[in-house]
Amino acid sequence: MTATHNATLPIFARSVPGRIGHKLPSGDVPATEPTSVLKRHMLRQQAAHLPEVSEPEVVRHYVTLSTRNHHIDKDIYPLGSCTMKYNPKINDAVAELPGFAQLHPLQGEGQIQGALELMFHLEQALKAMTGMHSFTLQPPAGSSGELVGVLMMRRYHQARDDDRKVIVIPDSAHGTNPASVVMAGYQTVKVATDDRGRVDLADLRSKLSSEVAGMMLTQPNTLGLFEDHIETIAGLVHEAGGLMYMDGANLNALIGLTRPADMGFDITHINLHKTFSTPHGGGGPGSGPIGVTRQLSSYLPAPRVAQDISGVYRWDEGQAESIGRVHGHFGNFGMLVRAYAYILALGGDGLANMSRRAVLNANYLKSTLTDIYDLPYGDGTMHEFVLSGRRQKERGIKTLDIAKKLLDYGVHAPTVYFPLVVPEALMIEPTESETRSTLDRFSAILREIDGLVDSDPDGIRAAPRNTPVRRLDETTANRELDVHWMAE
Repeated sequence: MTATHNATLPIFARSVPGRIGHKLPSGDVPATEPTSVLKRHMLRQQAAHLPEVSEPEVVRHYVTLSTRNHHIDKDIYPLGSCTMKYNPKINDAVAELPGFAQLHPLQGEGQIQGALELMFHLEQALKAMTGMHSFTLQPPAGSSGELVGVLMMRRYHQARDDDRKVIVIPDSAHGTNPASVVMAGYQTVKVATDDRGRVDLADLRSKLSSEVAGMMLTQPNTLGLFEDHIETIAGLVHEAGGLMYMDGANLNALIGLTRPADMGFDITHINLHKTFSTPHGGGGPGSGPIGVTRQLSSYLPAPRVAQDISGVYRWDEGQAESIGRVHGHFGNFGMLVRAYAYILALGGDGLANMSRRAVLNANYLKSTLTDIYDLPYGDGTMHEFVLSGRRQKERGIKTLDIAKKLLDYGVHAPTVYFPLVVPEALMIEPTESETRSTLDRFSAILREIDGLVDSDPDGIRAAPRNTPVRRLDETTANRELDVHWMAE
């Protein structure tokens, strides 16, 4: 007979009638009779089917779940282009202060002066770091920020009776870029990557015309390389009458070192939940503020926080040219608090050192792996780099197999098969959070896996073995997601 650890059972399977794990205060709303607020059709007709378990069982259940999933508090999370850095616990503590956590978005301005002040000064900090004239904090994710930026492009051109059709994007762009372009009503035109891993200037020149509304460009790009011809690129796009949009997904390499506005960008988004801690996951929460130059500031979503001459903070409903509200309320406020706490803790010099350390870590880790894994584009690596598993594939093991095997070592895999311009891509971003010893350990794991390609290829193909769930049919898992458990 095989013993079963109770902690491994689903919470419903541990239910025992009569077992109690909570003590709630008496309700002040009638439980069965309809009220002016709760109508009869809103009342439950039968008791909810909930497990009856003790408090220790509930705690153990959620602690067990937390250890099954990988997160940055467990080990390195080198997911390229995602900047999964460590989130200092002080950020969470500040965000949980009652004066922040218990606010309601419909409270009057007089009751939320502290929150408004935080948002106001966060915008000032973002302006200083990017060189932009003004910001909106509303977008709840980077992808949402992209859409806002492109909608502002559209409003800008409409104000000039200029009916432009297309937006130019590099062939290495994030997948959200073309999606945002299409959602805003534009068509995409793809620009090639040159043999240095940067925008092909000749191809760009051939794609520019009076039809081009603008260009979306990630800086550094998705190969982890700084677009060193950025002033030329911006000049060409502006000469054609277009606007320059910077996808700020990789801003962690630039803070305190250079600014988007100085490179010629008119619009930029910032992933506060990446560059300024709070790793994203599970669909959120995120925050994707958009910064713009002076000529675009009147198109920003409203309301925004303003300060009057007496020092009181208030909501400014913006100008008639505004593209309007893009969020149900005022953004993911908890993310704004965490980001502001992080900025204040590091200060200007600390933020610049953050970026320098991110670049140093990426280049150090890259140097330990390029004798085993191909590096198609590596001249000028910034905060991340993209290896290729081509050599391993020639010996029978795909990049996906390597990624799955990494899970058996208790670390997260890099981003794989992106960007598409690199075959068998392994996109690695260690961030500044990791120590040299952690980077050495991660490198040693990748090197050991390369050795297993020859000595135990079947073991790699069968990985992972040490995770709660073995390898899935990923196509089916994505199309027929099933995360619901029900007792038989």
